[in-house]
Amino acid sequence: MINLAVIEIKDIVKYLVRIMIVVTIIYALTRYFFSGKANFQNATMKIGSKTFTICLDTTVPAIKQVNDKDESKTKKEPLKKILQTELGMINSLKNKNEVKNEEKETKADEKKELAQTGLETKVVESNVPQNFTTTYNTVKIKNNTDIKLTKEMMKPDVKINTKTILIYHTHSCESYTPTEKYSYKKTGNFRTTDKNRSVIRVGTELEAYMKQYGYKVIHDTSLYDYPAYNGSYSRSYTGVSKLLDKNKGTEVLFDLHRDAIADSSYAPTVKIGDEYAAQIMFVIGSNGSGAQHDNWTKNLKFAIKIQEKANELYPGLFKPIVLRNSRYNQHLANGASIIEVGATGNTLEQCLISMKFFSKVLSEIWVHCKSTLQKVPVFFQNLLHKM
Repeated sequence: MINLAVIEIKDIVKYLVRIMIVVTIIYALTRYFFSGKANFQNATMKIGSKTFTICLDTTVPAIKQVNDKDESKTKKEPLKKILQTELGMINSLKNKNEVKNEEKETKADEKKELAQTGLETKVVESNVPQNFTTTYNTVKIKNNTDIKLTKEMMKPDVKINTKTILIYHTHSCESYTPTEKYSYKKTGNFRTTDKNRSVIRVGTELEAYMKQYGYKVIHDTSLYDYPAYNGSYSRSYTGVSKLLDKNKGTEVLFDLHRDAIADSSYAPTVKIGDEYAAQIMFVIGSNGSGAQHDNWTKNLKFAIKIQEKANELYPGLFKPIVLRNSRYNQHLANGASIIEVGATGNTLEQCLISMKFFSKVLSEIWVHCKSTLQKVPVFFQNLLHKM
């Protein structure tokens, strides 16, 4: 019995030696043919190591039990790491796509379909009456001051440098009724810091159209009303003043807002052709509060001139102009105004459509055609920009 046991052990040893020789030969050949290639080296070593382990497991059951326990412990960890890595990559790609979509959405240089004229226009009835106290030709004005307006004060004979347009938003976080396309995270009642969902997005749309018409546009997207609402006008005054210092001669200042009426059922809308656009309203400040504001009549004349053309092309696009006592930083330029686009009940889509038609109005009254002006000497171009 003893002799038989010795013979079996020898046979096993011989078998293991033969396997090791074969593995060594394979390893040496692999090194020879694929020298310098780390991937093949690692693969061969793994194969040799695995083969040797299998041999030991077959011949010595105790070792197999130990290896099985070690393998069961370590199998889950690599799988977990792989899954975590894959999830991380997926989330990374998702975030990159979201950033790309956001950048694409706010890009102001993309070509847009410009508005046509001669379209049928009809005001959609709203539950808030559009009152006015006086008129100048086709333009209605609601005078909320004690100032007595004369025809001379309203006559739109003002000359404004329209070469550069500065758009900003004192109440930057004002937003609209959310939709499936333009949902957003609220930071207050119809307010959001998401610049792609607030009135800032409306400014970006106007910027894109006016650039396509050939104008230079400065769009200030600063959040002047966040985190604090109080002091918004003081902060926007500081910001806009710095921009004017860097861009001398700029006279067109549009402070884009949303109507402050916090009634979600109020959605002043006009149908132009087959599209529904939010109505627009000029708010012009004055010196009625006692603050110095010598050029407020120029701002009023400028607004009247724009609205006269709007009433001609798209009657109902604008609500009556509102004249108030406060000056709203409009003393900074001769062509400054607050422009309220839509109300809380309007959607962002409707407000973006408004900018399509508003930009057409501006391009018509300023008689600015990029392709034409390129052929005109600079001196005469500047004259054409003067109204």
